[in-house]
Amino acid sequence: MNRREFLATSAALTLYPNVAWSKSRSLRLAPARQSLVGEANPATDVWAYNGAVPGPELRFRQGERLKVAVQNALGVETTVHWHGIRLPNAMDGVPHLTQPPIAANGGRFVYEFDLPDAGTYWYHPHLGSPEQVGRGLYGALIVEERDPPAVDRDIVWVLSDWRLDREARNVEDFGGFMDSSHAGRIGNTVTVNGAIRETFPVRAGERVRLRLINASNARIYGLSFEGHEPWVIALDGQPVAPHWDGRVVLGPAMRADLILDCTAAPGSRHRVIDDFYSRRAYRLLNIEYSKEGPLRDFFQPAPRLRPNAIPEPELATAARHRIVFGGGMMGAMPSQREHRGLFWTVNGKPVPEDDHAHAPLLTLGKGKSCVFELVNDTSWHHPMHLHGHVFRVVSKNGKAVMPQQWADTVLLDPDSRAEIAFVADNPGDWMLHCHVLEHQATGMMAVVRVA
Repeated sequence: MNRREFLATSAALTLYPNVAWSKSRSLRLAPARQSLVGEANPATDVWAYNGAVPGPELRFRQGERLKVAVQNALGVETTVHWHGIRLPNAMDGVPHLTQPPIAANGGRFVYEFDLPDAGTYWYHPHLGSPEQVGRGLYGALIVEERDPPAVDRDIVWVLSDWRLDREARNVEDFGGFMDSSHAGRIGNTVTVNGAIRETFPVRAGERVRLRLINASNARIYGLSFEGHEPWVIALDGQPVAPHWDGRVVLGPAMRADLILDCTAAPGSRHRVIDDFYSRRAYRLLNIEYSKEGPLRDFFQPAPRLRPNAIPEPELATAARHRIVFGGGMMGAMPSQREHRGLFWTVNGKPVPEDDHAHAPLLTLGKGKSCVFELVNDTSWHHPMHLHGHVFRVVSKNGKAVMPQQWADTVLLDPDSRAEIAFVADNPGDWMLHCHVLEHQATGMMAVVRVA
């Protein structure tokens, strides 16, 4: 093992101890205990894939075929959704819509599909999502490029938050009224790869590819890197022109790939700050430089990743649809007499998470270009996610989005709108929903059919 390989391996094991170096192709869901807040504090009861939170980092190469056998040892039914992947409808992991739930106490299901697109993705349940994801069921799915950029290390940060009491126990209020009808379940403890991290060790002159995944139920992150200007090279797994706007904002389920050039002095320390909620800004961790001399004194420009082969929508001839998201506190919330426990609507209708027989909101012609105008008529943020497809984020509030980007999730600010465009080329019934999981479970979801 040469020095570069040693640095990559040791750093990944330090920051991401559950990396599946053997490319494990099995997942077992079961209760576990994990030290989220330090070894000196009590461990937390969690639900985990293969005994740890996050679950194993599954790495494949673009064009390979994923095959993962899932065993459910939990006392509740579940599924696995492969977020952001353009995959066959039957493998999408939505209970009853695309597959039967994986039975409790020993149920099994095998997921198998090709991986057409390189990028940073993730996996999580799509049944009882507010509780199952909130208890720790999530993991990274990395599809490496056929010709990846030259970096010294390729590191994943899975960001999540927890609502813990003084004994580091999960507060058992999943799906409560306040969270569901307001901003969602925002925790009081933020972890990186399943633990509070004080430092991220680097060496001067390193070039690090940093893959960020927001696996939180509802928390939005706005990360700035003191003393550094990392390049954003991909969003939601899809390449973008390298750029930096001062911080990177990630709504729930969103991802970003950064190139972090370690240009600071040996022995220095620099904060990574999350200040999306300005009155609750905090230090996520410190970038801590070793005292070794720099690996290099000069960095080439940030690499531009090769784009995935995604069909470009024809905006001039596209079918256009307006979809309005409503409800929530301080909004037109559905009548609790008629829709008890449902707080959000899509085009005026709330759909509960366990309603598997509702008609599609839209039926799209296979191979046709489509533009959705997504209107947030509420006082809250909504990261809107479309399954089975990747879309262009064309505009926000009437202004073109630059640089142009593909995405599978778009963050709608309160009282805002966005236009997304895509080719409906993947047949099946696909979920369109808010990825604040409490919102999704209490009304803000619909089905789009491609036929």
